[in-house]
Amino acid sequence: MTEERLSFDKVPEIYDRARPSYPAALFGDLLDYAGAQPNRALRALEIGPGTGKATASLLERGIEVTAVEIGPQLARFLRRKFADEPRLDVINTSFEEADLPKEAYDLVVSATAFHWVDPAVRWQKSHDVLRPGGVLGIIETNQIKSDADRGFFGPLHDLIQKHRPGEQWEEPPGEDVTPRLYEELRVCGIFADVTLRRYRWDQTYSTAQYADLTRSFGGTQAMEPAAAEAMVAEISDLVEREYGGSVTRPLVMTLSLARKRR
Repeated sequence: MTEERLSFDKVPEIYDRARPSYPAALFGDLLDYAGAQPNRALRALEIGPGTGKATASLLERGIEVTAVEIGPQLARFLRRKFADEPRLDVINTSFEEADLPKEAYDLVVSATAFHWVDPAVRWQKSHDVLRPGGVLGIIETNQIKSDADRGFFGPLHDLIQKHRPGEQWEEPPGEDVTPRLYEELRVCGIFADVTLRRYRWDQTYSTAQYADLTRSFGGTQAMEPAAAEAMVAEISDLVEREYGGSVTRPLVMTLSLARKRR
Protein backbone atom coordinates (compact mmCIF):
# COMPACT_ATOMS: atom_id res chain seq x y z
CA MET A 1 0.00 0.00 0.00
CA THR A 2 2.86 2.41 0.83
CA GLU A 3 4.36 2.10 -2.67
CA GLU A 4 0.97 2.70 -4.32
CA ARG A 5 0.14 5.79 -2.29
CA LEU A 6 3.61 7.19 -2.99
CA SER A 7 2.79 7.16 -6.72
CA PHE A 8 1.20 10.61 -6.27
CA ASP A 9 4.57 11.91 -5.07
CA LYS A 10 5.94 11.73 -8.62
CA VAL A 11 3.72 14.44 -10.09
CA PRO A 12 2.92 17.16 -7.52
CA GLU A 13 2.60 19.96 -10.10
CA ILE A 14 0.22 17.93 -12.31
CA TYR A 15 -1.74 16.80 -9.26
CA ASP A 16 -2.10 20.37 -8.03
CA ARG A 17 -3.49 21.77 -11.28
CA ALA A 18 -5.63 18.73 -12.18
CA ARG A 19 -7.36 17.73 -8.96
CA PRO A 20 -10.47 19.58 -7.78
CA SER A 21 -10.67 21.74 -4.70
CA TYR A 22 -13.48 21.33 -2.16
CA PRO A 23 -16.73 23.24 -1.60
CA ALA A 24 -16.59 26.22 0.75
CA ALA A 25 -19.85 25.02 2.34
CA LEU A 26 -18.09 21.82 3.41
CA PHE A 27 -15.58 23.73 5.52
CA GLY A 28 -18.33 25.92 6.91
CA ASP A 29 -20.17 22.80 8.06
CA LEU A 30 -16.96 21.36 9.51
CA LEU A 31 -16.33 24.46 11.61
CA ASP A 32 -19.97 24.72 12.68
CA TYR A 33 -19.89 21.09 13.83
CA ALA A 34 -16.64 21.78 15.71
CA GLY A 35 -18.18 24.78 17.45
CA ALA A 36 -15.51 27.18 16.20
CA GLN A 37 -15.32 30.48 18.05
CA PRO A 38 -14.07 33.72 16.39
CA ASN A 39 -11.71 34.50 19.27
CA ARG A 40 -10.02 31.09 19.43
CA ALA A 41 -7.88 29.51 16.71
CA LEU A 42 -8.52 25.82 16.23
CA ARG A 43 -5.57 23.45 16.02
CA ALA A 44 -5.88 20.82 13.27
CA LEU A 45 -3.96 17.74 12.24
CA GLU A 46 -4.31 17.10 8.50
CA ILE A 47 -3.57 13.59 7.25
CA GLY A 48 -2.29 13.32 3.68
CA PRO A 49 -2.53 16.95 2.54
CA GLY A 50 -1.00 16.26 -0.88
CA THR A 51 -0.56 19.64 -2.57
CA GLY A 52 -2.72 21.49 -0.07
CA LYS A 53 -6.16 21.63 -1.68
CA ALA A 54 -7.89 21.33 1.70
CA THR A 55 -4.97 22.86 3.61
CA ALA A 56 -5.59 26.22 1.94
CA SER A 57 -9.24 26.21 3.02
CA LEU A 58 -8.29 25.40 6.62
CA LEU A 59 -5.64 28.13 6.76
CA GLU A 60 -8.00 30.69 5.21
CA ARG A 61 -10.31 30.08 8.16
CA GLY A 62 -7.62 30.87 10.72
CA ILE A 63 -6.88 27.25 11.66
CA GLU A 64 -3.38 26.22 12.77
CA VAL A 65 -2.47 23.14 10.71
CA THR A 66 0.02 20.34 11.31
CA ALA A 67 0.12 18.46 8.00
CA VAL A 68 1.44 14.89 7.91
CA GLU A 69 2.49 13.99 4.35
CA ILE A 70 4.24 10.73 3.42
CA GLY A 71 5.56 11.90 0.02
CA PRO A 72 8.86 13.84 0.19
CA GLN A 73 8.22 15.74 -3.05
CA LEU A 74 4.67 16.55 -1.99
CA ALA A 75 5.93 17.75 1.39
CA ARG A 76 8.46 20.03 -0.34
CA PHE A 77 5.77 21.30 -2.71
CA LEU A 78 3.48 22.04 0.24
CA ARG A 79 6.21 23.99 2.06
CA ARG A 80 6.93 26.06 -1.06
CA LYS A 81 3.26 26.71 -1.75
CA PHE A 82 2.66 28.02 1.76
CA ALA A 83 6.12 29.46 2.41
CA ASP A 84 4.66 32.63 3.92
CA GLU A 85 2.17 30.85 6.15
CA PRO A 86 3.41 30.61 9.78
CA ARG A 87 0.36 28.60 10.89
CA LEU A 88 1.39 25.55 8.83
CA ASP A 89 3.83 22.86 9.99
CA VAL A 90 4.59 20.06 7.50
CA ILE A 91 5.82 16.69 8.78
CA ASN A 92 7.21 14.36 6.12
CA THR A 93 6.25 10.89 7.28
CA SER A 94 3.25 8.57 7.27
CA PHE A 95 0.43 9.07 9.75
CA GLU A 96 1.10 5.55 11.00
CA GLU A 97 4.72 6.42 11.85
CA ALA A 98 4.25 10.03 12.96
CA ASP A 99 5.14 10.79 16.57
CA LEU A 100 2.19 12.97 17.54
CA PRO A 101 1.14 14.32 20.93
CA LYS A 102 -1.94 12.80 22.55
CA GLU A 103 -5.11 14.88 22.98
CA ALA A 104 -3.48 17.88 21.27
CA TYR A 105 -5.79 18.72 18.36
CA ASP A 106 -9.26 20.21 18.03
CA LEU A 107 -9.65 18.72 14.56
CA VAL A 108 -8.30 15.75 12.63
CA VAL A 109 -9.01 16.24 8.93
CA SER A 110 -8.20 14.13 5.89
CA ALA A 111 -9.25 14.98 2.33
CA THR A 112 -9.25 12.18 -0.25
CA ALA A 113 -6.41 10.45 1.60
CA PHE A 114 -7.73 8.61 4.67
CA HIS A 115 -8.38 5.39 2.73
CA TRP A 116 -4.61 5.03 2.33
CA VAL A 117 -4.07 4.83 6.09
CA ASP A 118 -3.78 1.35 7.63
CA PRO A 119 -7.28 0.35 8.86
CA ALA A 120 -5.70 -1.07 12.02
CA VAL A 121 -4.35 2.40 12.87
CA ARG A 122 -6.54 5.10 11.35
CA TRP A 123 -9.47 5.25 13.74
CA GLN A 124 -7.70 4.67 17.06
CA LYS A 125 -4.77 6.99 16.38
CA SER A 126 -7.11 9.73 15.14
CA HIS A 127 -9.09 9.32 18.34
CA ASP A 128 -5.95 9.42 20.50
CA VAL A 129 -4.59 12.70 19.12
CA LEU A 130 -7.90 14.55 19.50
CA ARG A 131 -8.69 16.44 22.66
CA PRO A 132 -11.92 15.38 24.43
CA GLY A 133 -14.76 16.79 22.36
CA GLY A 134 -12.48 17.16 19.32
CA VAL A 135 -13.76 16.45 15.82
CA LEU A 136 -12.76 14.02 13.08
CA GLY A 137 -13.65 15.10 9.53
CA ILE A 138 -13.11 12.72 6.59
CA ILE A 139 -13.58 14.29 3.14
CA GLU A 140 -14.00 12.01 0.12
CA THR A 141 -14.35 12.54 -3.61
CA ASN A 142 -17.05 10.26 -5.02
CA GLN A 143 -17.65 9.92 -8.74
CA ILE A 144 -21.35 9.21 -9.27
CA LYS A 145 -23.62 7.94 -12.01
CA SER A 146 -25.20 10.90 -13.80
CA ASP A 147 -26.29 11.98 -17.28
CA ALA A 148 -24.00 14.98 -16.76
CA ASP A 149 -21.13 12.90 -18.16
CA ARG A 150 -22.95 12.42 -21.51
CA GLY A 151 -21.97 8.74 -21.45
CA PHE A 152 -18.22 9.44 -21.47
CA PHE A 153 -17.18 6.96 -18.79
CA GLY A 154 -18.42 3.88 -20.63
CA PRO A 155 -16.05 4.21 -23.62
CA LEU A 156 -13.38 5.57 -21.28
CA HIS A 157 -13.54 2.36 -19.24
CA ASP A 158 -13.20 0.26 -22.41
CA LEU A 159 -10.17 2.28 -23.47
CA ILE A 160 -8.48 1.99 -20.08
CA GLN A 161 -9.05 -1.78 -20.02
CA LYS A 162 -7.35 -1.99 -23.41
CA HIS A 163 -4.22 -0.50 -21.84
CA ARG A 164 -4.59 -2.06 -18.38
CA PRO A 165 -6.30 -5.43 -18.94
CA GLY A 166 -8.15 -6.85 -15.96
CA GLU A 167 -8.47 -3.56 -14.09
CA GLN A 168 -11.47 -3.62 -11.77
CA TRP A 169 -14.31 -1.21 -12.53
CA GLU A 170 -17.11 -0.61 -10.08
CA GLU A 171 -20.48 0.76 -11.12
CA PRO A 172 -20.57 4.30 -9.70
CA PRO A 173 -23.15 5.04 -7.00
CA GLY A 174 -25.97 7.55 -7.19
CA GLU A 175 -26.04 11.04 -5.74
CA ASP A 176 -27.04 9.62 -2.34
CA VAL A 177 -23.65 7.87 -2.06
CA THR A 178 -22.62 6.58 1.36
CA PRO A 179 -18.85 6.03 1.38
CA ARG A 180 -17.27 2.98 2.96
CA LEU A 181 -15.23 5.04 5.38
CA TYR A 182 -18.41 6.53 6.82
CA GLU A 183 -19.72 3.03 7.51
CA GLU A 184 -16.39 2.09 9.13
CA LEU A 185 -16.52 5.21 11.27
CA ARG A 186 -20.11 4.53 12.30
CA VAL A 187 -19.39 0.99 13.48
CA CYS A 188 -15.91 1.46 14.99
CA GLY A 189 -17.56 2.42 18.28
CA ILE A 190 -15.04 4.93 19.62
CA PHE A 191 -16.63 8.16 18.34
CA ALA A 192 -19.94 9.89 19.04
CA ASP A 193 -22.37 11.99 16.97
CA VAL A 194 -21.40 10.36 13.66
CA THR A 195 -22.99 12.16 10.71
CA LEU A 196 -22.62 12.45 6.93
CA ARG A 197 -22.92 15.51 4.67
CA ARG A 198 -22.98 15.50 0.86
CA TYR A 199 -22.10 18.24 -1.66
CA ARG A 200 -22.63 17.99 -5.41
CA TRP A 201 -19.40 19.18 -7.04
CA ASP A 202 -19.28 18.35 -10.78
CA GLN A 203 -16.02 19.22 -12.54
CA THR A 204 -15.76 20.05 -16.25
CA TYR A 205 -12.45 19.54 -18.05
CA SER A 206 -11.01 20.54 -21.40
CA THR A 207 -9.13 17.86 -23.32
CA ALA A 208 -5.78 19.03 -21.91
CA GLN A 209 -7.15 19.27 -18.39
CA TYR A 210 -8.59 15.76 -18.52
CA ALA A 211 -5.25 14.48 -19.84
CA ASP A 212 -3.57 15.97 -16.75
CA LEU A 213 -6.23 14.48 -14.48
CA THR A 214 -5.56 11.05 -16.01
CA ARG A 215 -1.83 11.48 -15.46
CA SER A 216 -2.47 12.28 -11.79
CA PHE A 217 -4.16 8.95 -11.02
CA GLY A 218 -2.21 6.22 -9.25
CA GLY A 219 -3.04 3.62 -11.92
CA THR A 220 -1.52 5.82 -14.60
CA GLN A 221 1.57 6.50 -12.51
CA ALA A 222 2.08 2.74 -12.08
CA MET A 223 2.41 2.30 -15.87
CA GLU A 224 5.57 2.63 -17.91
CA PRO A 225 5.82 6.28 -19.04
CA ALA A 226 5.53 5.53 -22.78
CA ALA A 227 2.54 3.25 -22.23
CA ALA A 228 0.88 5.82 -19.96
CA GLU A 229 1.30 8.60 -22.53
CA ALA A 230 -0.08 6.35 -25.30
CA MET A 231 -3.20 5.80 -23.17
CA VAL A 232 -3.49 9.52 -22.39
CA ALA A 233 -3.23 10.31 -26.11
CA GLU A 234 -6.11 7.94 -26.92
CA ILE A 235 -8.24 9.38 -24.13
CA SER A 236 -7.53 12.90 -25.44
CA ASP A 237 -8.54 11.81 -28.92
CA LEU A 238 -11.79 10.38 -27.54
CA VAL A 239 -12.61 13.65 -25.74
CA GLU A 240 -11.89 15.69 -28.86
CA ARG A 241 -13.58 13.40 -31.38
CA GLU A 242 -16.72 12.36 -29.51
CA TYR A 243 -17.27 15.03 -26.84
CA GLY A 244 -16.28 18.29 -28.49
CA GLY A 245 -13.17 18.83 -26.40
CA SER A 246 -14.91 18.94 -23.01
CA VAL A 247 -16.16 16.36 -20.50
CA THR A 248 -17.82 16.56 -17.12
CA ARG A 249 -16.96 14.35 -14.19
CA PRO A 250 -20.04 14.14 -11.93
CA LEU A 251 -18.93 14.23 -8.31
CA VAL A 252 -20.35 14.27 -4.82
CA MET A 253 -17.99 15.32 -2.05
CA THR A 254 -18.83 13.73 1.27
CA LEU A 255 -17.90 14.85 4.76
CA SER A 256 -18.02 12.20 7.49
CA LEU A 257 -18.05 13.82 10.92
CA ALA A 258 -17.64 12.42 14.41
CA ARG A 259 -16.69 13.63 17.86
CA LYS A 260 -14.41 12.25 20.56
CA ARG A 261 -16.40 11.73 23.72
CA ARG A 262 -15.58 14.14 26.51
